[in-house]
Amino acid sequence: MTITKRQIPSFFNFAKSNLSQRFMLIGLAMTLFFIFLAFFAPVFQSWGWLQNPKEFLSNPIHDAPSLKHWFGTSRLGYDVFSRTIFGAQAALQVVILATALSMVIGVPLGMVSGYLGGKLDKVLLFLMDSIYTLPGLLLSVTLAFVVGRGILNAAIAISIAYIPQYYRVVRNHTVSVKTEVYIEAAQAIGASTWTVLSKYLFFNVIQSVPVLFTLNAADAILVLGGLGFLGLGLPEDVPEWGYDLKQALEALPTGIWWTTLFPGLAMTTLVVGLSLLGEGLNEFVNPRLRRENRQ
Repeated sequence: MTITKRQIPSFFNFAKSNLSQRFMLIGLAMTLFFIFLAFFAPVFQSWGWLQNPKEFLSNPIHDAPSLKHWFGTSRLGYDVFSRTIFGAQAALQVVILATALSMVIGVPLGMVSGYLGGKLDKVLLFLMDSIYTLPGLLLSVTLAFVVGRGILNAAIAISIAYIPQYYRVVRNHTVSVKTEVYIEAAQAIGASTWTVLSKYLFFNVIQSVPVLFTLNAADAILVLGGLGFLGLGLPEDVPEWGYDLKQALEALPTGIWWTTLFPGLAMTTLVVGLSLLGEGLNEFVNPRLRRENRQ
C-alpha cells in the first residue's frame, strides 16, 4: 500500500503562490490582525495591558514614547497606544456596518431592476447614476450634518455613496444572466419572480460582491477618517483615528510627531491590507485574470 502525501493548495503555500495570491495573503493577515486587536481590546484593558482610552487626567501631556506609554501621550493626556488600538474597534464597527448596509440595499435593487426592466429599471438607473456622480466624501459630509454623530449615523452617512456601486454591478450581471437557458426553463415551469431571483439568480450574480465589499471597506476607512478630522464622525469620547489626527495636527510643527504617526500609520496599514485583500479576491472571481497569471 502506497502512502500519498496530501499536497497543500497553492493558495496556502506562500512559496508556490503567484504574486497576486501572495499580496492577498499579506492583505488577509493585515486585516485579521486589526480584527484581532478590535475584538480583544476590551479584554486587554480588563487585564491591565491597555489603559482606558478615555482616561487622561492621570497622564502627563505630550509625553514621548516610553515603556510606560509605548506611543506617548497626546496634548490632552490620552494614551496614544490605547487610543490607536481602540480606534481599530471603532473603525471596523462603522466600516462593516456601512458596507453591509450598502450591500443589503444595493444588491436586491440591482437584481430586481435587472430582472424586471422597464420603467422601474430606468428610474432606478437614473437615481443611482445621480448618486454615483456625487463625490463620496462630499455626500458623506453632507449626510453627517443631517444625521449627526454616532456609529450608526456615521455608517448611514458613509453607506449611501456605495449603494450605486453594488446596484450597477449586480444589475449588469442580472441582465446578462437572465437570458440563460436555466432561467427560461424556470420561468417556463411557472416559477415565481421571488423563486427565480432567490434560487436561480442570486448566487450567479454576486461573484464580484466580496471584492467590492473589501475595496469599499478600504475606502470607507478613509472617509470615516475624513469625517472624524472634520469633527463629524463619532462622538469626541469615542477613540477614532481621524479625530485624533485632528487633535495632533496643531502640535506637529513643534516636534510632537508620535500623536500623528501612530494613528495615521494604523489607518494606512488597515487600508492597504483591505486593498490587497480585495485585489487578490478579484483574481478568483475573474477567470480571465487567473489564466493570465498562470501563463
